[in-house]
Amino acid sequence: MRIGLTFALFTTFLLKPGDAQTLDPTLNHLDHAGNQFKGMMADFKYVKHTAVVNEDSLSSGKIKLKKKPPDEILGLLDFTAPDRKIVSLNGKNVEIYLPNIKTVQKVDLGKHKGLVEQFILFGFGTSRSDLERAYNVTFGGPETIGGEATTRLVLLSRKPEVARQMSKFELWISDKTGQPVQQKFYEPSGDYNVFTYSDMKFPNLKDSDLELKHPKDVKTEIVNK
Repeated sequence: MRIGLTFALFTTFLLKPGDAQTLDPTLNHLDHAGNQFKGMMADFKYVKHTAVVNEDSLSSGKIKLKKKPPDEILGLLDFTAPDRKIVSLNGKNVEIYLPNIKTVQKVDLGKHKGLVEQFILFGFGTSRSDLERAYNVTFGGPETIGGEATTRLVLLSRKPEVARQMSKFELWISDKTGQPVQQKFYEPSGDYNVFTYSDMKFPNLKDSDLELKHPKDVKTEIVNK
């Protein structure tokens, strides 16, 4: 997974008259689910679409997330296909373990820490007030994702520096749980990225459940100093 992808953020259309009655229940449901959120684990499918060649690259794996008070995020993305790699987020540090070449790449996020956390956690543990403060949100309509009834939200960032990197974001919220089932990030180039989640569970994860585990004899690379 390219680290640049994690800086992809999300965006939406201005709220139109007539949207409020359909938008409000979904935002309230998301708000309630966000207040209850402590962690999750799920299977995921990831699609990276490259517009200039009109091609998709597909990946799949498992994800674990944990939200620690006040604002700490732990994340572990285990890509199992087509190539094995494990991406760990712990504070402002990202580590990418590439078992095929026995290498761990380490990245210090520095000032980008908040953006990366927001990307990985987006829609999970999110309050309505935080969402509406950061984005203009509009109702996208009902859709079925993986057999699950959802409501699609479309978002545009209120921050110009974010909109320059991510022109639009879509979020599919489960009508049953209030949690995200799918996220889609649009880039100004026409490229987009889609994460779709299934078999989602919300256990009480320990910090150790999200630790990156690898052999001691791996090579370490510092990606940015």
